[in-house]
Amino acid sequence: MNVYADTFATPVGDFSIAVNDKGAVLATAFGSDAALWGRLKCSIDRPVRDTIKTAAARSQVMAYFAGDRSSFELSLAPVGTPFQLRVWTELQKIPYGETCSYGDLARTLKSGARAIGRANATNPICLIVPCHRVIGADGSLTGFAFGEIVKRLLLQHEGAIN
Repeated sequence: MNVYADTFATPVGDFSIAVNDKGAVLATAFGSDAALWGRLKCSIDRPVRDTIKTAAARSQVMAYFAGDRSSFELSLAPVGTPFQLRVWTELQKIPYGETCSYGDLARTLKSGARAIGRANATNPICLIVPCHRVIGADGSLTGFAFGEIVKRLLLQHEGAIN
């Protein structure tokens, strides 16, 4: 399998994205391509830099930051366990501008909050699969792989918090 990647600037810092031969998103990361490589769950040395194969995803991410898009219409190809895939699917149901707690997701999926937190933490497709919209039961901005500052900026951008 070939993997194609691109890194570009966003209002909250560099964003990296990897897609497969069909253009389905495999992984994303805030930061350089090095941050992205650690999130890819396939056996390759490095993705091939390709701004054409990643153009659709890049365009939608940039439209999100421009305020022109509140959801993504991209093919996704995350690699995970059946439970992780269920959690990541449920994350995509959290509306733009809203948050939910780990406990809320646990009740919905009939699981424990810690198991939800673990699956959320291993989400390979941040932003597009909106793991940043999951917060602590007390409203705290916990558990985002790219730090509380980026999480806060994303939630502020969406109007979910002040």
